[in-house]
Amino acid sequence: MAFTNEQLERYSRHIILKEVGAKGQKKLANAKVLIIGAGGLGAPAALYLAAAGVGTIGIADADEVDLSNLQRQVIHATADIGKPKVQSAKETMEAINPDVTVNTYHTFVTSENVLDLIKDYDFILDGTDNFPAKFLINDACVMAKKPFSHAGIIRFKGQLMTYVPGQGPCYRCVFKNPPPKDAVPTCKQAGVIGAMGGVIGSLQAMEAVKYIVGAGDLLTGYLLTFDALKMEWRKVKLPSDTHNCAVCGDHPTITELIDYEQAECTDH
Repeated sequence: MAFTNEQLERYSRHIILKEVGAKGQKKLANAKVLIIGAGGLGAPAALYLAAAGVGTIGIADADEVDLSNLQRQVIHATADIGKPKVQSAKETMEAINPDVTVNTYHTFVTSENVLDLIKDYDFILDGTDNFPAKFLINDACVMAKKPFSHAGIIRFKGQLMTYVPGQGPCYRCVFKNPPPKDAVPTCKQAGVIGAMGGVIGSLQAMEAVKYIVGAGDLLTGYLLTFDALKMEWRKVKLPSDTHNCAVCGDHPTITELIDYEQAECTDH
């Protein structure tokens, strides 16, 4: 594909980067990224991926925009209250960049539909708000051999990691199983500072862009944590032995997707 003059201007700050260039920008234009969750994490990620010129972006979310979302979910506006989040997100993304094709999935992600949702995408972003969904997305991506970015935020803290098949541990390698119901407070109970979604969600978009263009080091094998009150980052090296993992190990014991009981944990 050849870029138009308008596209060359739009993406000029990317194209002059030696790590991206015209070749990398074409990779972005041909790429397909799925964002699961159009909330605190998915909102900034979707904005930056659309602005970056990722050719096809899917966004899956079953909720409607609520007034309490607007403190952090910057892809939605006051006029969008009551509108499906995927519709609100699509309209904002297309307003930023008409080059981008946005596919919307106004549905809960379950064991029955997740493999079908992710199958056509090159990279998945987990912006969900509950442990059952996070484990489901992880297991589906491992089984389908899809790279993905995990993230979570609560109060003034956030974390993220990236899974690439064959290049390090998956989410279940690290966290094993969902915690017992009500063991972890929800963002509704514990609160979350709005800008935390922007910090961590933008990093998820960064991981997707780096994966697509093949630049730099991904967070494979590491968990990156951020404490905003202390303004401290920690990059924790994760165990490299994945042989005994229940889903990505040599002899997986989890061979079918599981719908755990829903218990919200982090922001959406």
